[in-house]
Amino acid sequence: MTVSRFGQLAFTPAVRRQQEVHGSARAYAAQAVGDDEPDRMSPDDAAFISARDSFYLATVTETGWPYIQHRGGPPGFVHVLDEQTLAFADVRGNRQYVTTGNLDTDDRVSLFFMDYARQARLKVLGHAAHHDVADLAAADPALPERLLDVRTDGKVEQIIVVRVEALAWNCPQHIPQKFTVAELNPVIERLTSRIALLEQQLATQDASATASSPATSARTAAATRGAR
Repeated sequence: MTVSRFGQLAFTPAVRRQQEVHGSARAYAAQAVGDDEPDRMSPDDAAFISARDSFYLATVTETGWPYIQHRGGPPGFVHVLDEQTLAFADVRGNRQYVTTGNLDTDDRVSLFFMDYARQARLKVLGHAAHHDVADLAAADPALPERLLDVRTDGKVEQIIVVRVEALAWNCPQHIPQKFTVAELNPVIERLTSRIALLEQQLATQDASATASSPATSARTAAATRGAR
């Protein structure tokens, strides 16, 4: 079994005790040991993240409460900068700034990337920081330009950079299969075109059948005689 940095961080003594109670400790034993090196995103991990149009971001408040926010944008708005770094332009929302404030006191974050259509889920643990765009541009002029090229619509207030610590793929069990409008539109368009073609064919067949029916022929003949 592959050693998992995610398991090292998530499988605390209390979690291990519960695994013992429920009989899963042996299955996860190898994932709770190993060195302390952070995970690196594989090309498949990076491609999955880059294809997402939303994700969930969890931070920790000063009082120890977990806090979750949703972030959305066009596919690619979460940029994979390298094997261990994610970044995205954060736009103005409801102006509560709970996530931003939390990062000032605890940089630990958890991200959930969901693909409901394919019932896949990638969990990421990491350390995050928020940066002023101008400050980031002064340090690396090319980076803000790259991050602002594909981003969420709205006024950009800051750049959030996440240093990945651990990754974990979840099994698809119980993930509801959902499709976005963008995913369904091509299918709907094909079905609509097919229905229109079939309706046209039926109308043509009905017209042809009506024209060739005995009753129609008799009425046509009577009308012709009357015209004479």
